[in-house]
Amino acid sequence: MELIKRTFKSCNRLFLEKTFDLVELEEINVLSEWIEKSNNYDIDEYEKRTVNHLQAILKYRVDDWNEIELTEHFIGPLFSIINFNTKKYGMFSERLIKANIGEYELSGEPDAIIASGRREPEIPYFCFYEYKKEEETKGDAKGQCLAAMMVAQELNNNNIPIYGIAVKGKDWYFMVLKGKEYAISTPYKAVDEELFEIVKFLKHLKTIIEEYVKS
Repeated sequence: MELIKRTFKSCNRLFLEKTFDLVELEEINVLSEWIEKSNNYDIDEYEKRTVNHLQAILKYRVDDWNEIELTEHFIGPLFSIINFNTKKYGMFSERLIKANIGEYELSGEPDAIIASGRREPEIPYFCFYEYKKEEETKGDAKGQCLAAMMVAQELNNNNIPIYGIAVKGKDWYFMVLKGKEYAISTPYKAVDEELFEIVKFLKHLKTIIEEYVKS
């Protein structure tokens, strides 16, 4: 039987839930632990100055940036504070990932993934999607991120939870997929003090990935 091909960009949460029996929960332990354990991290003076600098630029430009500008001038520099590029794994942008799930072949090029491998992604642990403006209704950033997370889960043989982030304008949503269940956090706003919480989430994400790599 020929597989039905579907790209991440054509996916939304309604389609994924109806087609793959996914269930959204208000709370899932893996997401709660990500949020709670992030509180254990500190922000040093260098990080604080860098975050404040990036936030000032974001506040001034975010409503006018396109997706590439948002990535280049804010999201990329923010991720670089933590440094997700090591000898064991790295961050890749717009690299093709795909997997066969049921009757479908899901594929796409997420804005960013963190995966094992040096020259090309091998096993993805984390998926990231972003949109520029809050008022844009085109597409479902969370659904697209979730589709990419499903592929990452399949490539991991469904053994570990998969983490993701969807960004829409100033709002960051943290996501976890475990088996057929997923959860999405309330939005964290990058234009206020919650940006420091976002950085702590990224710090703990690196710890989680380090533990995956060791195991």
